[in-house]
Order: sequence, then structure tokens, then C-alpha cells
Amino acid sequence: MKLEQLDITVFIAYVIGLLCIALWISRNDHKGDRNTEDYFLASKALPWWAIGASLIASNISAEQIIGMSGSGYAIGLAIASYEWMAAITLILVGKYLLPIFLKNNIFTMPQYLEQRFDSRVKTTLALFWLAVFIFVNLTSVLWLGGLAIQTVAGVDWMFGMIFLAVLSVAYSLYGGLKAVAYTDIIQVVLLVFGGLFLSYLALDTIAGGEGVLAGFQTLTEKAPGHFDMILSRDNPNYMSLPGISVLIGGLWVMNVGYWGFNQYIIQRALAAKSIQEAQKGIAFAAYLKLLMPIIVVLPGIAALILYPDLTAPDQAYPSMMSLMPVGIKGLVFAALVAAIVSSLASMTNSISTIFTMDIYRNIVPDRSQRHYVHIGRISTLVSLGIALLMAEPLLGKFDQAFQYIQEFTGLFSPGITAIFLMGMFWKRTTSAGALASALGSAVFSFAFMFLWPTLPFMDRIGIVFILCIGLSVLVSLNGGKPQSDCSVDMSDISFQTQRGFNLAALGVTVILILLYTIWW
Repeated sequence: MKLEQLDITVFIAYVIGLLCIALWISRNDHKGDRNTEDYFLASKALPWWAIGASLIASNISAEQIIGMSGSGYAIGLAIASYEWMAAITLILVGKYLLPIFLKNNIFTMPQYLEQRFDSRVKTTLALFWLAVFIFVNLTSVLWLGGLAIQTVAGVDWMFGMIFLAVLSVAYSLYGGLKAVAYTDIIQVVLLVFGGLFLSYLALDTIAGGEGVLAGFQTLTEKAPGHFDMILSRDNPNYMSLPGISVLIGGLWVMNVGYWGFNQYIIQRALAAKSIQEAQKGIAFAAYLKLLMPIIVVLPGIAALILYPDLTAPDQAYPSMMSLMPVGIKGLVFAALVAAIVSSLASMTNSISTIFTMDIYRNIVPDRSQRHYVHIGRISTLVSLGIALLMAEPLLGKFDQAFQYIQEFTGLFSPGITAIFLMGMFWKRTTSAGALASALGSAVFSFAFMFLWPTLPFMDRIGIVFILCIGLSVLVSLNGGKPQSDCSVDMSDISFQTQRGFNLAALGVTVILILLYTIWW
């Protein structure tokens, strides 16, 4: 497949338009020098619709579109649990976690840990997140994005990665989070349109032009095993999605850790005008997550029928784009690139925030706001440079990058989630207990991997999470009382939510029950 001249023209127009809009937003946002709140938290003035769109644009990137489509090709609709369970997780984050963070005027997740525990916990987790963002998240997005550009446009994957890195820098380096968040609205519109249109074309093609409903029925008949949401033990993919554990096990731990405590995700909500605005944005994002499997998983399942001889599952989505008519193909390709550069910009902005505010400012204190913003921009460039060099060596040998990412982050997610939840809701938790949980997560995870290799990784995550909670309790009770507990006074924090948010939460719950009832 290759792009025609009209496709290339449409794509170039998108790139130029995106850069112009980002520059306009940046210049109109602040006429003088930016301070750290302007650059890293968009002056704490984001409206709900920008928060919701930016949350999804940051989340849905190459590893989601390419990776989840690949998993849809290999596994089926069951992989959609990552999206659908995330919707209800977002509601819980908006109701129970956001009020705590916003009450304490948090810039970063490590900053919260310092307020709750001490600088040791903050520095340990800050260094960990920087390593994961650079060597797992950035590398995976660049690698899969480069492969997608090579498949669709015929450009070498390395040049594709360089293009993605340069484009993300071009529209985000000057304007910071506000430029990223507002341009994300355009990215999400393109992403949703492109994904829905591709699913429509795929189903219509399968049906021989008889429409979407006929195509979906044909797809379910030809690939019935790909429409089981809860996999049985005899399913070859049971190790990745172990049956009922998807609903009651380790996926909850991973989702809460990702949506509640992941800097490059939660940073959008931290930049809200108010707690009510943040919660509305969270609810908006939850409904978009319900839509995502139609956009990213369904094309992968359809590719099983239309392109059954692919050499690797991650080729599914790029191959499906050959169904697009000339011109629209360029727009959908722009949507794919939009999702990739949006995630890159979000990740690098969060990397610069953590490095500048949690690491560098402690080493070099009492400098001007302009100086710290400048350091943040430099750290953005350095992190992208490292990721470009490391992408192929780290990810070049994996067929399903999405599963690789989940496996790696699953080593540490249980401990991080335990640290935050214990710190928020049990005052007796000490710094030593928090550090023990972080270390225990890696030790327990590796122990299970070697001693119980047949244990599905999602079950492993749930068990390790419980062990980390227990270890934190034991260490905390055997040590002295916490030296610092100034950040969490639950009596001052209200978990009451507005009627609109409550109705939105009810709607998400009802939809999820219906989905799992139908596709059980």
C-alpha cells in the first residue's frame, strides 16, 4: 500500500495546520515569559472538554492503535477489556482520587509522595517514572509509529520515528501543556472519525457491500472465537487474559495505577479550572473509552478475515488502511500520526515536569521560573533523543508490542498502586512501608515469573498487589510513626460529586453490564 498524491497533500495540510494552531495557542496564551504553572499545568485553566479529549489523545497512541489492533487480530474482542474496564476506573479516579490531588495543589505524582512521605520516596519513584517513560513508553510509541509510517507510506521506519519526534517537539516545546491539550481536541476528532470510518469500510467489505450490520454478523460467524470477552482455560491466549480475573483481578490494579497515578495521564486533570471541571472531563473521557474498541480492536478482528496471512499481528491496522479511498486515506493516516505525536508530546511534557520539578529543582534551587521552563525544554529534547536510539534494540523483536508493554509495567504497577492507596487511605503508612512496597513489587513479580511461570500475568499482578499491601502494613507497624502526614486530612476532602457526574457514572456502569452480558 502507498499514499497517492492527494493523500500526501491532505497529510501535509494537516501537519501545517496543526503547527499553526499550536503556535497561535501558545502566543495568545502568554505574552511574556512562562512560569512553571503556565508551562507544565496550562495555568490551571483547562476546561472539561479539553481535559477529556487530551486524556484520550494521550492514552490512544501507536501502542494502542497498532498494538491493540494486533491483539484484536491475535486474541479477539477480549482485549477490549483494557478499554471498557478503564471507563469505570476513570469514574472512580474522578470521584475518589482527584479531590485529594487537587486539594493539595499537586504538580507531579512524586511531589505528592514527598508531601505524604519524604524525599526518599519521591526521588525513588521520580527516577523510576523517568526510566519507564523514556525506555518503555516513548520507545514503544516511536517504534510502532515508525513501523506504521513504513507500512502506509513506504518511508523507512527510522526516518518515520525521526519525523514523529520532530513534529511532537515542533508543536509542544514552546507552548507546553496548554498547546498539547488544545491541539489534542483536533487529534481526537480525527482519531474517532478515522477509526469509525475504517471499521465501517471493513465491515462493509466483509459483507460484500451489504452494509455494516451484515458485515458484523458475517464477522461473528467466521471468527466466533474472537468474540469471547471472558476466555476459557483452554484458550491459547488465556495467559494474557485469564478469564474472570479480567473483571475482578489484576486489571483493576493496572487501571487504577495508570489512570490515577500516571503523571502523563493525570496531569491533564491536575490542570483543570476546578474539581468539578476535572470530573466532567474525566466522565467525558470515560465515554470515549467505551467507544475505543470499535476504533482500535474491531479493525484488527476484521483483518483476520480480510488479511489472514499477515506475518505479524501488529501489521493488522496499517494493512486495513488500504481499504480507504484516495484522500480519505491521507486523512486517516493523519489521524494515526495525530494520535502518535499527541502521546509523544504528552509523555515528553510529563518527563520534563518530573525531571525539572522533582529532580533538578532540588539540586539547583532558587532559580528563576524562566530557568526551570528552559530546563524542562532541554529535558524534552534529551528524552526523545534517548528513545530514538533505544527503540529498535528494545522492541524490534516483539510481535505484539501492546502485550510487551503490559508485561513490563506489570512488574511495578502493583507496588506503585499500593503506595498511593495506602498513603491516601491509611495514615499509619510510613516511608519505610512505602519503599518496601516499591521494592517488594519487583521482587515478588520476578519470583512468580521464575517459580510459577504458568501463572497468568494478570493474576500475578493481583497477588503481588495484595502482598505489597501486606508488606507495607508489616513494615509500617514495626517502624516508628510517620514523620510527615500533612497532605491527607480526609476530614477536609469531600468526595461528593455533582448530579451530572453521578448520572454519567450510572450510564457507564449500565453500558458495561450490557456489553459483558452480551459478549460473555
